[in-house]
Amino acid sequence: MAIFAVTNSQLSFNLFNFSVSRREAFISRQAASGIRHRFSSSRWLSLNSPPTNTHSRSFDSFKLRCSITNTDVHFNQVATEDEDLSATDSTTPILQLKSDVLETESLNILTGDTYVDNLLTTLPVLSEEEQEALAATPAHPEGLYAFYASCLAGNLVEQLWNFAWPSAIALLHPSLLPVAVMGFFTKLVIIIGGPLVGKLMDHSPRVPSYIFLNAVQASAQLLSVAMIIHAHSVSSASASSSLLHPWFAVLVIAGAIEKLSGVALGVAMERDWVVLLAGTNRPTALAQANAVLNRIDLLCEIAGTSLFGILLSRYDPVTCLKFAAGLMMSSLPVMIGLTWLTNKLSAGVLDRAKCSQSCCRTSAEGPLPDADNLVDTGLKAIKLGWREYIQQPVLPASLAYVLLYFNVVLTPGSLLTTFLTQRGLNPSIIGGFSGLCAFMGVAATFISATLVRRFGILKAGAVGLIFQASLLTIAVAIYQSGPLAQRSPLLFFLCLIVLSRLGHMSYDIVGAQILQTGIPSSKANLIGTTEISVASLAESLMLGIAIIANDVSHFGFLALLSLLSVVGASWIFCRWLLNPTEEQRSLFSFDPQF
Repeated sequence: MAIFAVTNSQLSFNLFNFSVSRREAFISRQAASGIRHRFSSSRWLSLNSPPTNTHSRSFDSFKLRCSITNTDVHFNQVATEDEDLSATDSTTPILQLKSDVLETESLNILTGDTYVDNLLTTLPVLSEEEQEALAATPAHPEGLYAFYASCLAGNLVEQLWNFAWPSAIALLHPSLLPVAVMGFFTKLVIIIGGPLVGKLMDHSPRVPSYIFLNAVQASAQLLSVAMIIHAHSVSSASASSSLLHPWFAVLVIAGAIEKLSGVALGVAMERDWVVLLAGTNRPTALAQANAVLNRIDLLCEIAGTSLFGILLSRYDPVTCLKFAAGLMMSSLPVMIGLTWLTNKLSAGVLDRAKCSQSCCRTSAEGPLPDADNLVDTGLKAIKLGWREYIQQPVLPASLAYVLLYFNVVLTPGSLLTTFLTQRGLNPSIIGGFSGLCAFMGVAATFISATLVRRFGILKAGAVGLIFQASLLTIAVAIYQSGPLAQRSPLLFFLCLIVLSRLGHMSYDIVGAQILQTGIPSSKANLIGTTEISVASLAESLMLGIAIIANDVSHFGFLALLSLLSVVGASWIFCRWLLNPTEEQRSLFSFDPQF
């Protein structure tokens, strides 16, 4: 006869496999003499004993499995029933289960499913403050800081060049045509090549592909510098005749490659790298990292445009372009070193596969690109990218983002820079205007946090779009009311554009997190580059119109079209906000205002 006593109240027991078979398991006197064991929390207890032939009556088999929490076990001895004590002196153990902390209650025998449920409900849970602190702590803070430094080095050169090339070309010809043609073909290449590059990056190691694209971008920038310097040394009769020169064809190709590489690098940084370094399940840390990236980009825009504007007002364009070339060559090794350091400080998180080995080649994304059939692979990538883009759950937010790309006039860019240069404004004033626009973006990184706390993440995006549309409406009304022959109306027109950037960048910051939430990481590069391709398609349509209406007198018509695109983006986003689907509600269930 076996007796076991349980002194514990809240002891959860799960008893399995209690069976009797012949001549197994007897706990010997030596094993039972005064032994005390303490079992750790939630550990399985198994008692098996070897067979013995020295007892006339014994348990044939005794198997016990139970879940015990903070429990002491005592083995005491008691004689078995009907056994001759004088002859055998054999005893059967008493199993006593005691707890130092729990009150004595009746034993609960649970089924397997009930045990699992009970176990899960008793696991330790972080407090609300601890959860908030964890959500705000990056997964790899040291690697994130090195990543910021790499972005700083790369963005400074890119923003300086984005201001340098249209300014240098605008000084060659008093027309919007060369800049519009370059922009049109650049966007066309991004439309075609964006999904293919995105798919290649989704199936390539992160660090080597990132370094390769940086080298390609720097080489294309240097080639463009050489072509523009050559153009300043050759006189052309008109803008249309310059389009037929070989240097312009090389400049268009180099510019398209440079922009395509820049788009791929930007998507990789904003949709993939920063998510890994900040942590996929740490929304506060990810939001803070997004804000820092935006500030870096905008501060580089302020520094790059202001620096080149000051240089261009004091020196000739060729000297300024040579300075830009030197900056490009010196920044490339710095970016490569910081990229390697980022991966090292983040414990190699960037070396992780983007999907499992089996699904990478057999998933819905299709097989890896084949170098022998690149055209067919590119067409499949474009088709796949557009299909995935249309099926994403946050499509209306992305479409609003795309429509903003129609605004190629009422925003700091190549066309507005060309227009202001041909209006006779000092290059330092134009550079200051671009710098102020970027400064509004920096301010938006702080204001957007307040908007999100007050309105929620989605309504904050709507506020930004409506604010931008309102100010641009006033700006276009001022321009249409009369020609900006005097400096005061022109400066007021530019001030309204500067203030409108506050709303634009607020939506840009909020929209980035909306897209990061709604797009799976395995398709981030493919959908991201496809989205840029769609945006480039929108921008190329506007640039095509600018090619037709390339005279400066048609600037007001282009400004009106740009305003309509911003109003349309606001309407699409607000309509989606008022009529969300169930899937969208589940994605943004954390937003109390949604």
